[in-house]
Amino acid sequence: MYLTTEVKKEIFKKHGGADTNTGSAEGQIALFSHRISHLTEHLKLNKHDYNTQKSLISLVGKRRRLLDHLKHTEIDRYRAIVKELELRR
Repeated sequence: MYLTTEVKKEIFKKHGGADTNTGSAEGQIALFSHRISHLTEHLKLNKHDYNTQKSLISLVGKRRRLLDHLKHTEIDRYRAIVKELELRR
C-alpha cells in the first residue's frame, strides 16, 4: 500500500507540526495532495478506472474546500501551504 502509517506520520510531522496533529488544515491538505498525486499517476495508466476518477474528483473538492476555508480565516497560513506544496492557486 502506498500510504502507510509511517508515511502519514511523516506528512503530518512535516506540515502539521507534530505527527499526532492530524486535525490541522495544513496536514490534511498535504495528505490530500499526496493522495491526489498518487491517483493521478494511477489514472494515467488506467484511463477507464471510473471509480478512481470519482475518488480523485472528490479529493480535489475536499482539498479545495479546506484551502478556501484557510484562505478566508488565516491568509498567511494559506500562502505558506500553497507555496510549500507548489499548488497552482
